[in-house]
Amino acid sequence: MPELLIELFSEEIPARMQARAASDLERLLCEALAPLKPRDATAYAGPRRIALALTVDATVPGGTVDERGPRESAPEKALAGFMRKHGVERDALVLENGFWVLHRTIPPVDAAKQIADILPGLLRRFPWPKSMRWGVGSAFTWVRPLRRIVCLLDGKVVDFTLAEGEDNGHGLKSANLTEGHRFTAPGAFAVTGRQDWLDGLRARQVEPDAAARRTTIAEGVARLAREEGLNVVADPGLIDEVAGLTEWPVPFLGQIDDAFMTLPPEVMQVSMRVNQRYFALRNADGSAAPRFAFVANLLPDDGGALTIAGNERVLRARFADARHFWDLDRARTLAGRVPGLDRIVFHASLGSQGARVQRLVRLAGVLAGMTGADVAQAERAALLCKADLTTGMVGEFPELQGIMGAYYARHDGEPDAVADAIGAHYMPRGPQDDVPTAPVSVAVALADKIDMLVAFFAVGEKPGGSGDPYALRRAALGVIRIIRENGLRLDLAKVLWDAAQGLPEALRLAPDLDVLPEFIAERLRVQLRGEGARHDILAAVSVGNTDTDIVRLLARATAIADMLATDDGRNMLAATKRAANILRIEDRKDGPHEGTPNPALYTQPEEKALADALEKTTPEVEQATAQERYADAMRDVASLRPVLDRFFEKVTVNDPDPAVRANRLRLLSELRRMTVLIADFSQIEG
Repeated sequence: MPELLIELFSEEIPARMQARAASDLERLLCEALAPLKPRDATAYAGPRRIALALTVDATVPGGTVDERGPRESAPEKALAGFMRKHGVERDALVLENGFWVLHRTIPPVDAAKQIADILPGLLRRFPWPKSMRWGVGSAFTWVRPLRRIVCLLDGKVVDFTLAEGEDNGHGLKSANLTEGHRFTAPGAFAVTGRQDWLDGLRARQVEPDAAARRTTIAEGVARLAREEGLNVVADPGLIDEVAGLTEWPVPFLGQIDDAFMTLPPEVMQVSMRVNQRYFALRNADGSAAPRFAFVANLLPDDGGALTIAGNERVLRARFADARHFWDLDRARTLAGRVPGLDRIVFHASLGSQGARVQRLVRLAGVLAGMTGADVAQAERAALLCKADLTTGMVGEFPELQGIMGAYYARHDGEPDAVADAIGAHYMPRGPQDDVPTAPVSVAVALADKIDMLVAFFAVGEKPGGSGDPYALRRAALGVIRIIRENGLRLDLAKVLWDAAQGLPEALRLAPDLDVLPEFIAERLRVQLRGEGARHDILAAVSVGNTDTDIVRLLARATAIADMLATDDGRNMLAATKRAANILRIEDRKDGPHEGTPNPALYTQPEEKALADALEKTTPEVEQATAQERYADAMRDVASLRPVLDRFFEKVTVNDPDPAVRANRLRLLSELRRMTVLIADFSQIEG
């Protein structure tokens, strides 16, 4: 089968756009060439090119297409319009079943022609997140100026041009020429196919495979560090970015001056990463090492000595700036910076960061009493937790919010618990981040996230669709994780209400606050779904349940899931759902059927057996659920399975005698009343 190779060679493509562009090229081209049955596609992305190699059929098969026209009795104008549309005369039409029909023979289409017809329009519509115009004479846009197009089908150029009418398309047309490394192998060279293209680029110090570049960087940096007994600070995102900046990555190690080793390790790492794309290294004991790793885009003739010296010189300047901020910031205490928060706007409808801090102080004190934290320390940490926003270091490196506050708090002599809480109050920042566990840290981190949720919901800024500009979904997940992983027993609805009391009076009863508990519950269901848990069980224990103690809800859900893993549990679920369905249908007719059943109306022993079992089991379930012994409650419910099986096997609920029927429905209603103490089993799938 013919091999198709397409390469789009341009000026430097931003690293963050490369992988998506290669994926889009593969998707769009495979969709457009569907008649050629594209397969075995491999996409490539690099700093100056995206490319795709795939196999296609040699032709688009021909065939016959039948086009039905107007009726035989239709006006002449209708028939003339049909013929004009298809460019045929009357003798090309035949009458079939009272209609004029055109039988058209579609000839096979050569793959090269199909490709040449499709590619110009596809490239003009290519979905770059941002694109630019350049030169004159063309409105064609690309992420950066497009310089060459390689398009080969079985080694032969597929001829097409981007010119369109008076638009010259920058004179771009397909060819078999590409370019190697900008500095070590400048100029164009011809290729004949994918393997020749790969070999030619690698011979000219370009690795077109992004995965191979990532491997070279990760393994090369790790090897150099290992040779000196050091470890690399894990940073997959930086590896991806550097792989998008280099065509021929060559790792090196540089030296950090001793004068800068007293800087906080986080400052050193962020400065290296943000400003220079350098990798931080650690000693075996986890302390910062006086070395750094970087990746050059070529192998220098001198083995890298000049390159290393140049990068060390640049880093000295960066660290000198960081040292300046570090020394200047410590000249003022965090407490002395708190009034400055009044000049930083938090949100137009919510006032300043200073006003927010006062809410955090109040809420952290409330939460401290619920989490076992020292109230005074929690309030102190909340007061100081945002003060580092006024520092030069955080102004330069916003990623260090909280982290620098902890360092400055320790420098000021604040208690360790307060400093730790300041450093941890943004945690968890993401799904892989740890949650705070120290009581004061937990109280302040919860206060920060809960205030975010309550405040933004109160001003109508709740997330909608895929939009979440204030990261409120992440805040809700953070609240859930802190509660779950610390086993906190919080009435979340009460906490949210307490938080709302710190808002301006006009916002305390905002309508969107009513949907905040359900928003958090939905985030919990999303989290459970991601863990592979039964989110339908959580929905079942939440229906009609005002309990917002997440730990208790999850304990109840776990007990149900454990029961449903047994045969008795599955059969019990089926029986209770059957009872619920019968009641739902019959209640529509003449319900509700509630109240205590009359034993005198039992006509079959299976009715009496179920009534006796419910009379014994219901108090046990009530007691077990009240004491949060949910596993015991579920065992009590599951013990009813034999009695229920016999009841549904022998008893007809809708008896002809209305009194007997109503009594049996009341008996099933008693069963439902008992089971809803635990969950609404009708919500559970299966």
